[in-house]
Amino acid sequence: MFYRECGPVDGPVVLLPHGYPCSSYAFRNLMPCLGDRWRTVAPDFPGFGYSATPAADDFDYTFDGYARFLRRFTEVLDLSRYVIYLHDYGSQFGFRLAMAAPDKVNGLIVSNGDIYEDQHGPKYRPLRRFWDNPTEEGRRELSQAVTQEGFRDEFIGEIDRDLVELVSPDLWTLAWAQLGTPERRENLTNLLADQRNTLAWFAREQAYLREHRPPTLIVWGPQDGYMPAGAAHAYHRDHPDAELHLLRGGHWLLETNLDEMVGLIRSFLHRVPMVTETN
Repeated sequence: MFYRECGPVDGPVVLLPHGYPCSSYAFRNLMPCLGDRWRTVAPDFPGFGYSATPAADDFDYTFDGYARFLRRFTEVLDLSRYVIYLHDYGSQFGFRLAMAAPDKVNGLIVSNGDIYEDQHGPKYRPLRRFWDNPTEEGRRELSQAVTQEGFRDEFIGEIDRDLVELVSPDLWTLAWAQLGTPERRENLTNLLADQRNTLAWFAREQAYLREHRPPTLIVWGPQDGYMPAGAAHAYHRDHPDAELHLLRGGHWLLETNLDEMVGLIRSFLHRVPMVTETN
Protein backbone atom coordinates (compact mmCIF):
# COMPACT_ATOMS: atom_id res chain seq x y z
CA MET A 1 0.00 0.00 0.00
CA PHE A 2 1.47 3.33 -1.09
CA TYR A 3 0.30 6.76 -0.02
CA ARG A 4 1.63 10.31 0.02
CA GLU A 5 1.55 12.50 3.10
CA CYS A 6 2.50 16.11 3.69
CA GLY A 7 2.18 18.58 6.55
CA PRO A 8 2.19 18.43 10.37
CA VAL A 9 1.26 15.01 11.75
CA ASP A 10 -1.09 16.65 14.28
CA GLY A 11 -2.63 19.04 11.74
CA PRO A 12 -6.25 18.92 10.55
CA VAL A 13 -6.55 16.24 7.88
CA VAL A 14 -7.45 16.76 4.23
CA LEU A 15 -8.09 13.36 2.65
CA LEU A 16 -7.37 13.10 -1.08
CA PRO A 17 -8.81 9.99 -2.78
CA HIS A 18 -7.85 9.95 -6.46
CA GLY A 19 -9.91 9.14 -9.53
CA TYR A 20 -9.51 7.51 -12.95
CA PRO A 21 -7.04 7.05 -14.56
CA CYS A 22 -4.64 8.67 -12.14
CA SER A 23 -3.19 8.06 -8.67
CA SER A 24 -2.05 10.14 -5.71
CA TYR A 25 0.29 11.78 -8.24
CA ALA A 26 -2.65 14.03 -9.16
CA PHE A 27 -2.20 15.82 -5.82
CA ARG A 28 1.58 16.28 -5.98
CA ASN A 29 1.27 20.05 -6.49
CA LEU A 30 -1.58 20.73 -4.07
CA MET A 31 -0.14 18.92 -1.06
CA PRO A 32 2.90 21.14 -0.40
CA CYS A 33 0.71 24.22 -0.90
CA LEU A 34 -1.30 23.17 2.16
CA GLY A 35 1.52 21.55 4.10
CA ASP A 36 2.27 24.52 6.35
CA ARG A 37 -0.93 23.95 8.34
CA TRP A 38 -2.87 20.92 7.14
CA ARG A 39 -1.99 17.24 7.03
CA THR A 40 -2.78 16.02 3.53
CA VAL A 41 -3.07 12.27 2.91
CA ALA A 42 -3.43 10.76 -0.58
CA PRO A 43 -3.58 6.97 -1.07
CA ASP A 44 -2.91 4.99 -4.22
CA PHE A 45 -5.80 2.56 -4.44
CA PRO A 46 -5.03 -1.12 -5.08
CA GLY A 47 -4.30 -1.62 -8.77
CA PHE A 48 -3.31 2.04 -9.19
CA GLY A 49 -0.08 3.97 -8.85
CA TYR A 50 2.58 2.39 -6.66
CA SER A 51 0.24 0.21 -4.62
CA ALA A 52 0.08 -3.54 -5.09
CA THR A 53 -2.46 -5.38 -7.22
CA PRO A 54 -3.98 -8.14 -5.10
CA ALA A 55 -5.57 -11.11 -6.83
CA ALA A 56 -9.26 -10.72 -7.62
CA ASP A 57 -9.99 -13.34 -4.95
CA ASP A 58 -8.37 -11.08 -2.35
CA PHE A 59 -9.73 -7.67 -3.36
CA ASP A 60 -13.07 -6.55 -4.73
CA TYR A 61 -12.27 -4.36 -7.78
CA THR A 62 -15.62 -2.58 -7.73
CA PHE A 63 -16.82 0.78 -6.46
CA ASP A 64 -18.13 -1.01 -3.36
CA GLY A 65 -14.74 -2.62 -2.81
CA TYR A 66 -12.81 0.62 -3.20
CA ALA A 67 -15.22 2.47 -0.89
CA ARG A 68 -14.67 -0.17 1.80
CA PHE A 69 -10.93 0.09 1.22
CA LEU A 70 -10.92 3.88 1.77
CA ARG A 71 -12.82 3.51 5.00
CA ARG A 72 -10.37 0.86 6.20
CA PHE A 73 -7.47 3.10 5.16
CA THR A 74 -8.72 5.89 7.44
CA GLU A 75 -9.11 3.41 10.29
CA VAL A 76 -5.59 2.02 9.94
CA LEU A 77 -4.11 5.52 9.85
CA ASP A 78 -6.39 6.52 12.74
CA LEU A 79 -7.80 9.51 10.87
CA SER A 80 -10.58 10.56 13.22
CA ARG A 81 -11.71 13.77 11.43
CA TYR A 82 -11.12 15.08 7.93
CA VAL A 83 -12.10 17.26 5.02
CA ILE A 84 -12.63 15.04 1.96
CA TYR A 85 -11.65 16.10 -1.56
CA LEU A 86 -14.23 14.69 -4.00
CA HIS A 87 -13.03 14.35 -7.59
CA ASP A 88 -13.84 11.88 -10.37
CA TYR A 89 -14.13 8.29 -9.04
CA GLY A 90 -12.71 9.51 -5.75
CA SER A 91 -15.95 11.40 -5.21
CA GLN A 92 -17.89 8.13 -5.05
CA PHE A 93 -15.44 6.58 -2.59
CA GLY A 94 -15.35 9.79 -0.53
CA PHE A 95 -19.11 10.30 -0.42
CA ARG A 96 -19.63 6.78 0.88
CA LEU A 97 -17.00 7.41 3.56
CA ALA A 98 -18.83 10.59 4.57
CA MET A 99 -22.17 8.82 4.66
CA ALA A 100 -20.79 5.98 6.77
CA ALA A 101 -19.52 8.36 9.47
CA PRO A 102 -20.96 11.89 9.06
CA ASP A 103 -19.61 12.94 12.46
CA LYS A 104 -16.04 12.55 11.16
CA VAL A 105 -16.48 15.01 8.28
CA ASN A 106 -15.24 18.55 8.83
CA GLY A 107 -16.10 19.56 5.27
CA LEU A 108 -16.16 18.64 1.59
CA ILE A 109 -14.26 20.01 -1.42
CA VAL A 110 -16.06 18.99 -4.63
CA SER A 111 -14.16 19.31 -7.91
CA ASN A 112 -15.75 17.61 -10.93
CA GLY A 113 -17.27 14.78 -8.98
CA ASP A 114 -20.82 14.26 -10.21
CA ILE A 115 -23.85 12.83 -8.40
CA TYR A 116 -26.62 14.10 -10.72
CA GLU A 117 -27.46 11.71 -13.53
CA ASP A 118 -29.57 14.25 -15.45
CA GLN A 119 -26.48 16.46 -15.82
CA HIS A 120 -24.19 13.85 -17.38
CA GLY A 121 -22.34 15.20 -20.41
CA PRO A 122 -21.95 13.67 -23.89
CA LYS A 123 -18.78 11.78 -22.98
CA TYR A 124 -20.90 9.42 -20.90
CA ARG A 125 -22.73 8.09 -23.98
CA PRO A 126 -20.40 5.13 -24.72
CA LEU A 127 -20.55 4.15 -21.07
CA ARG A 128 -24.33 4.43 -20.98
CA ARG A 129 -24.66 2.25 -24.08
CA PHE A 130 -22.74 -0.50 -22.32
CA TRP A 131 -24.54 -0.05 -19.00
CA ASP A 132 -27.89 -0.38 -20.80
CA ASN A 133 -26.73 -3.33 -22.91
CA PRO A 134 -23.65 -5.02 -21.42
CA THR A 135 -22.42 -7.12 -24.36
CA GLU A 136 -18.96 -8.53 -25.06
CA GLU A 137 -18.64 -6.12 -27.97
CA GLY A 138 -19.46 -3.23 -25.68
CA ARG A 139 -16.89 -4.41 -23.19
CA ARG A 140 -14.24 -4.45 -25.91
CA GLU A 141 -15.20 -0.85 -26.70
CA LEU A 142 -14.68 0.06 -23.06
CA SER A 143 -11.28 -1.62 -23.03
CA GLN A 144 -10.17 0.57 -25.95
CA ALA A 145 -10.28 3.54 -23.57
CA VAL A 146 -7.75 1.82 -21.31
CA THR A 147 -4.79 2.83 -23.49
CA GLN A 148 -2.16 5.51 -23.29
CA GLU A 149 -3.99 7.51 -25.97
CA GLY A 150 -7.25 7.03 -24.10
CA PHE A 151 -5.62 8.33 -20.92
CA ARG A 152 -4.26 11.34 -22.79
CA ASP A 153 -7.77 12.19 -23.94
CA GLU A 154 -9.02 11.97 -20.35
CA PHE A 155 -6.56 14.67 -19.31
CA ILE A 156 -6.71 17.12 -22.23
CA GLY A 157 -9.70 16.09 -24.33
CA GLU A 158 -11.97 19.16 -24.10
CA ILE A 159 -9.94 22.03 -22.65
CA ASP A 160 -8.79 25.17 -24.49
CA ARG A 161 -5.51 24.87 -26.37
CA ASP A 162 -3.66 27.28 -24.10
CA LEU A 163 -4.69 25.14 -21.12
CA VAL A 164 -3.42 21.96 -22.78
CA GLU A 165 0.08 23.41 -22.56
CA LEU A 166 -0.25 23.50 -18.76
CA VAL A 167 -1.01 19.78 -18.42
CA SER A 168 2.12 17.71 -18.00
CA PRO A 169 2.36 14.66 -20.30
CA ASP A 170 3.83 12.93 -17.26
CA LEU A 171 0.23 12.42 -16.11
CA TRP A 172 -0.87 10.02 -18.82
CA THR A 173 2.63 8.62 -19.39
CA LEU A 174 3.05 7.68 -15.74
CA ALA A 175 -0.52 6.45 -15.39
CA TRP A 176 -0.07 4.15 -18.38
CA ALA A 177 3.34 2.93 -17.22
CA GLN A 178 1.90 2.11 -13.80
CA LEU A 179 -0.86 0.15 -15.49
CA GLY A 180 1.70 -2.12 -17.04
CA THR A 181 0.13 -5.53 -16.45
CA PRO A 182 -2.87 -7.24 -18.10
CA GLU A 183 -4.43 -7.67 -14.64
CA ARG A 184 -4.39 -3.93 -13.97
CA ARG A 185 -5.84 -3.11 -17.37
CA GLU A 186 -8.57 -5.70 -16.89
CA ASN A 187 -9.38 -4.29 -13.45
CA LEU A 188 -9.76 -0.82 -14.91
CA THR A 189 -12.11 -2.11 -17.61
CA ASN A 190 -14.10 -3.85 -14.87
CA LEU A 191 -14.35 -0.56 -13.00
CA LEU A 192 -15.66 1.27 -16.07
CA ALA A 193 -18.32 -1.42 -16.39
CA ASP A 194 -19.14 -1.37 -12.68
CA GLN A 195 -19.63 2.40 -12.70
CA ARG A 196 -23.27 1.82 -13.68
CA ASN A 197 -23.84 0.67 -10.09
CA THR A 198 -22.90 4.11 -8.77
CA LEU A 199 -26.09 5.59 -10.24
CA ALA A 200 -28.17 3.92 -7.54
CA TRP A 201 -26.09 5.73 -4.92
CA PHE A 202 -26.79 9.21 -6.27
CA ALA A 203 -30.10 9.65 -4.43
CA ARG A 204 -28.51 8.58 -1.15
CA GLU A 205 -25.60 10.99 -1.65
CA GLN A 206 -28.01 13.81 -2.39
CA ALA A 207 -29.98 12.93 0.74
CA TYR A 208 -26.76 13.04 2.77
CA LEU A 209 -26.16 16.61 1.58
CA ARG A 210 -29.72 17.67 2.43
CA GLU A 211 -29.63 16.10 5.87
CA HIS A 212 -26.13 16.97 7.06
CA ARG A 213 -25.20 20.13 5.11
CA PRO A 214 -21.45 19.83 5.76
CA PRO A 215 -19.37 22.92 4.95
CA THR A 216 -18.81 22.49 1.22
CA LEU A 217 -16.65 24.17 -1.41
CA ILE A 218 -17.46 23.38 -5.05
CA VAL A 219 -14.72 24.33 -7.52
CA TRP A 220 -15.56 23.18 -11.03
CA GLY A 221 -14.02 23.10 -14.48
CA PRO A 222 -16.92 23.27 -16.98
CA GLN A 223 -14.75 22.28 -19.98
CA ASP A 224 -15.52 18.67 -19.14
CA GLY A 225 -17.22 16.25 -21.51
CA TYR A 226 -18.43 14.16 -18.58
CA MET A 227 -19.44 16.89 -16.14
CA PRO A 228 -20.35 20.29 -17.64
CA ALA A 229 -21.34 23.34 -15.60
CA GLY A 230 -24.83 22.03 -14.93
CA ALA A 231 -23.36 19.17 -12.92
CA ALA A 232 -21.86 21.73 -10.53
CA HIS A 233 -24.97 23.91 -10.24
CA ALA A 234 -27.06 20.81 -9.51
CA TYR A 235 -25.46 20.55 -6.05
CA HIS A 236 -27.46 23.61 -5.00
CA ARG A 237 -30.65 21.55 -5.30
CA ASP A 238 -29.66 19.69 -2.14
CA HIS A 239 -27.08 21.98 -0.55
CA PRO A 240 -27.93 25.61 -1.43
CA ASP A 241 -25.38 26.92 1.06
CA ALA A 242 -22.44 25.29 -0.71
CA GLU A 243 -19.87 27.77 -2.02
CA LEU A 244 -19.60 27.43 -5.81
CA HIS A 245 -16.91 28.62 -8.24
CA LEU A 246 -16.66 27.86 -11.95
CA LEU A 247 -13.12 28.30 -13.30
CA ARG A 248 -11.87 28.39 -16.89
CA GLY A 249 -10.71 24.83 -17.04
CA GLY A 250 -11.81 21.24 -17.28
CA HIS A 251 -11.69 18.02 -15.32
CA TRP A 252 -8.15 18.48 -13.95
CA LEU A 253 -8.09 21.93 -12.38
CA LEU A 254 -5.09 21.10 -10.20
CA GLU A 255 -3.07 21.04 -13.42
CA THR A 256 -4.46 24.07 -15.24
CA ASN A 257 -5.69 26.32 -12.41
CA LEU A 258 -3.46 25.43 -9.46
CA ASP A 259 -3.03 28.95 -8.05
CA GLU A 260 -6.78 29.63 -8.15
CA MET A 261 -7.50 26.25 -6.60
CA VAL A 262 -4.98 26.73 -3.80
CA GLY A 263 -6.36 30.18 -2.97
CA LEU A 264 -9.96 28.98 -2.82
CA ILE A 265 -9.12 25.82 -0.89
CA ARG A 266 -6.97 27.59 1.69
CA SER A 267 -9.62 30.25 2.21
CA PHE A 268 -12.25 27.55 2.68
CA LEU A 269 -10.12 25.50 5.07
CA HIS A 270 -9.38 28.59 7.18
CA ARG A 271 -13.13 29.17 7.59
CA VAL A 272 -14.13 25.57 8.33
CA PRO A 273 -14.25 24.59 12.01
CA MET A 274 -11.51 21.98 12.04
CA VAL A 275 -12.54 19.60 14.81
CA THR A 276 -9.79 17.14 15.70
CA GLU A 277 -9.63 14.20 18.08
CA THR A 278 -8.11 16.38 20.80
CA ASN A 279 -10.50 19.34 20.58
